[in-house]
Amino acid sequence: MTIVIFALVALAVCALLVAVHRWLWIRLVRDTTAPGGLPRRVGTALTIALPLLSVAALTAGRAGAPFWFQQTVSWPGYLWLAVLLYLTLTMLVAEPIRALLLRRLAHRDPSGAVAAPPSAHCAPSSATPESGTATATATASSSSAGAGAEPGAVLAADGAPRGAVPAAPGGGLSRRTFVARTVGGAAAAVALGTVGNGAYGVLRGPGVRRVQVPLAKLPRAAHGFRIAVVSDVHLGPVLGRAHAQRIVDTVNRTQPDLIAIVGDLVDGSVPDLGPAAEPLRGLTARHGSFYVTGNHEYFSGAEQWVEHVRELGLSPLENARRALPHFDLAGVNDIQGEREGSGPDFQAALGDRDRTRAAVLLAHQPVVIHDAVRHGVDLQLSGHTHGGQLWPGNFLAELANPTVAGLERYGDTQLYVSRGAGAWGPPVRVGAPSDITVVELASYQA
Repeated sequence: MTIVIFALVALAVCALLVAVHRWLWIRLVRDTTAPGGLPRRVGTALTIALPLLSVAALTAGRAGAPFWFQQTVSWPGYLWLAVLLYLTLTMLVAEPIRALLLRRLAHRDPSGAVAAPPSAHCAPSSATPESGTATATATASSSSAGAGAEPGAVLAADGAPRGAVPAAPGGGLSRRTFVARTVGGAAAAVALGTVGNGAYGVLRGPGVRRVQVPLAKLPRAAHGFRIAVVSDVHLGPVLGRAHAQRIVDTVNRTQPDLIAIVGDLVDGSVPDLGPAAEPLRGLTARHGSFYVTGNHEYFSGAEQWVEHVRELGLSPLENARRALPHFDLAGVNDIQGEREGSGPDFQAALGDRDRTRAAVLLAHQPVVIHDAVRHGVDLQLSGHTHGGQLWPGNFLAELANPTVAGLERYGDTQLYVSRGAGAWGPPVRVGAPSDITVVELASYQA
């Protein structure tokens, strides 16, 4: 039954994508270009090729395709998904504007012409027998053109087959073509500009956000303790070694006391992405670097990655706890691990600890906050949501997560959710900039 539901959902999504691409092709290609021309052929080819590249980018890794192939299709395929989102949104907004422009232009010039440059061979304004003959000849030619149209073709007002880009009297653009090009061009510019700016924000690396979190049980000696929270790096076919190095450099500049990597470090196997993760050896903090799994590690070989990050100098917390001088640091596996029999075990991580000490929990997904509350955790550090990554994705993220980004309180437990240092899928962020958060613990006794 689950397979049937999945197949029906996949079929519905594919049908929606086909419908959206066809609508965009009509508005941006058919309505703006002439039949048979090079622009229309190129536009039609891109309308077919880009979604196919997107499908390849989404499925190549799971299908076991060579890593070089994943890299080849991921850049154009994932970027097109982001462009498609904002192009669709801008065209939806532009649709009533398009209708309004057509109506206004129709009132100004009922002939349908927008621009009619004067002919170099225009005859004098006074009528002559010759001009009358010429007019009659032109009328006859127009009639014969309409009569010679392909049988069964639907004709526009000027006798040309519908779908063509008719020239207005005097050689100018038709009203409909002028509006289609103006509105389509503006929508494309907005979509491309939005995606370009969002991609630049990801590729230049995450910014640093600083948050102070007071903990009732934290002793005075630990006041000001700094934890650099890194989540959702998503090393993969798009974001590679250079991205990892930017993150390491940014973290080290903050001079944290402890580094916490809270899952979704990679999107791929150790053989493919081991070299990309190599810069993590350079992370430095007085109390070390700690790591817990995210859901994406379980798509990429979680056990292999846990061993590999240990080789890189990080300390994995697999349902385990580390007693630090002034508080307990615990970590649980991601809930995706339940499918492999290695999900989160709060009892193992927190069950026998001294509850008079403050406890900080590393858990990839915010949804486990209620388990953290039951086990007396003072602060949970999470990621997973990306802050929505691509607006309006934040509204969808709110439906599945108790907190999408930032600090919130649940009973006696505080939850901080990072927007993440990378991006999944399109290397683009809109309305949810990437960050590395420096959480500064504060003592009420200070």
